[in-house]
Amino acid sequence: MKKSDYFYELPEELIAQDPLPDRSSSRLMLLDKTSGEISHRHFYELPGFLKEGDELVLNDTRVMPARLYGVKRDTGAVIEVLLLKHLDDGAWETLVRPGKKAKEGAVIDFGEGLLTGTVEGILEEGNRKIRFSFEGIFEEILDKLGEMPLPPYIHHRLNDKERYQTVYAREQGSAAAPTAGLHFTEELLEQISKSGVGINFVTLHVGLGTFRPVKEDDILDHKMHTERCHIDRLTALRLNKAKAEGRRIVCVGTTSVRTLESMADEAGILHDGYMDTDIFIYPGYRFRICDALITNFHLPESTLIMLVSALAGRENVLEAYREAVKERYRFFSFGDAMFIS
Repeated sequence: MKKSDYFYELPEELIAQDPLPDRSSSRLMLLDKTSGEISHRHFYELPGFLKEGDELVLNDTRVMPARLYGVKRDTGAVIEVLLLKHLDDGAWETLVRPGKKAKEGAVIDFGEGLLTGTVEGILEEGNRKIRFSFEGIFEEILDKLGEMPLPPYIHHRLNDKERYQTVYAREQGSAAAPTAGLHFTEELLEQISKSGVGINFVTLHVGLGTFRPVKEDDILDHKMHTERCHIDRLTALRLNKAKAEGRRIVCVGTTSVRTLESMADEAGILHDGYMDTDIFIYPGYRFRICDALITNFHLPESTLIMLVSALAGRENVLEAYREAVKERYRFFSFGDAMFIS
């Protein structure tokens, strides 16, 4: 199975650089995963395409303002630090630029000493383990000093940090947003709930590995990043009941899919709790929980377009992407959405 099987041509000007003023005004492509039929609507029309009894599953992770700029104490060199994963009390796995200036033992000051980091070791792929020292509450300091870690294909500055958060974000820990959820407003969620659709939350803290390109020609040689996910007991029970009754599980975003599929056993029964997942979903995968998917348009040759192709079929997905380019849809994190059912 070749990486090139998931390539499509995308004009650079179709990569959305800014969020729309109204979250729910984005376009919504409808894709029938069986027939491949395509139609064009708007996201605020979504309630009309959901059925009474459906269970909607959203990822409630909250993005940390995880990009910090500091000064190396001994030389004054400017260092960029990106928080990737919380390791233990006060220590984080980080991506540091320039890495050659962040050798073991280096001390970096942020915010004129409001936060101090000490490099304790070099990890896999050159990432650094940094232990932070501070007075007060780390999250409050981070909110004051940090910037949102926008994807590398977004070049505009984000003026409002909340536009890179879903309206239901509450569990802080992500290095990137679960962007399919950015289209929802509180009013739209209320409308969906009143129509008899269940609203459920799971948590998967998105790592920057989600933007890591597939470098191997054979996708089976690709090593997935690991991400922390969680489902509570009541949510697992509710979704198991829906599956047993033949009702649809509609996932919002690939992160919700990965959480549910990781935490389901071979019999298709969801289990609650926490786990680290590196699940890689590509065509040939048999879905245990997910029946339908709301998702954005993904990068060519990415693991995300492979996951979508596993659900809807590679040819259907590539044809839908060609249609989206033709119709001038907006792509990637701040772009338009697709509903696969």
